[in-house]
Amino acid sequence: MLKKEETLQNEMKERLSEEKKLHIRELKRVRDEDESQFGDYQVLNKRYLVLNLLGRGGFSEVFKAFDLQEYREVACKIHRLHSHWSDERKRSYQKHAEREFHIHRALDHPRVVKLYDVFTIDINCFATILEFCGSQDLDYYLKLHKVLPEREAKFIMMQIFQGLDYLQAQKHRIIHYDLKPANILFTYDGEAKITDFGLSKIMEEDNSDGMMELTSQGAGTYWYLPPECFEKSGTSPPRISTKVDVWSAGIIWYQLLYGERPFGEGMGQEQMYLEKTINKGVTIEFPDKIKVSEEVKELVRQCLAPSQDDRPTIGRILTASYFANPVKGKKK
Repeated sequence: MLKKEETLQNEMKERLSEEKKLHIRELKRVRDEDESQFGDYQVLNKRYLVLNLLGRGGFSEVFKAFDLQEYREVACKIHRLHSHWSDERKRSYQKHAEREFHIHRALDHPRVVKLYDVFTIDINCFATILEFCGSQDLDYYLKLHKVLPEREAKFIMMQIFQGLDYLQAQKHRIIHYDLKPANILFTYDGEAKITDFGLSKIMEEDNSDGMMELTSQGAGTYWYLPPECFEKSGTSPPRISTKVDVWSAGIIWYQLLYGERPFGEGMGQEQMYLEKTINKGVTIEFPDKIKVSEEVKELVRQCLAPSQDDRPTIGRILTASYFANPVKGKKK
């Protein structure tokens, strides 16, 4: 009885700890909103009424806004070039942002957040207008629920794979390269959409072997990047393919099912890099504490094959019998 009571107390402690993190996150958001120069219901570009702050990153703020011409809610992402930056750094950031805009503006799919508009605010500031999804991102959802039932995880992953399949079906195939729970948004209806193409790579048509050089090694979120992104072969940069996103999706899938990442959980990015946590010899293990079907284990195992040649294509994953058949068990 005492063991049972201890288990319940530990579960409650863990749940309260996650709730504390969410409250701290909300307090930070409110503080950031108070400090922002755009937090007083301004109208930008004579069209977009800025409402509440949704989140703030290192170089940008994302607000909920209202489009006064189209009469719809939108997300307004305000990019700021700090005045103390050198001219070279400003040009680099602008080039990076323009590249993201050119990749994103051509995309039109139910599983990808739409980009509507871009405009300049002042000499050091510009904004992009995106589809407003309404609900929270997958990272927030995981903090609330920790572990999802296999049925629900399957529904989310199927939508993510549909979005990736669209990106890879483009004339110039797109590698998202930063696929993680924070970049999966939900609508109020529970539809999942991929966002944030800041680190995306475009493959040229003449890539007969389906590979390209990774010239931005060191960028990205290490917990979700495959071994080939950390390889070093003399002075030559590593070569990657669309299988980068397959690996990232596999990490997310594992996290949905087990409540933790399979590699580097509890480690910082610098520690992961120094200890070479993600390498060609890494192997996947499935805890016994949570029961999931052997089918989903096999698919996750394939997605997390250390060699990119051994990973399946997105198309092959979507046509697997697992996604055609319902998951057995009661609805939660």
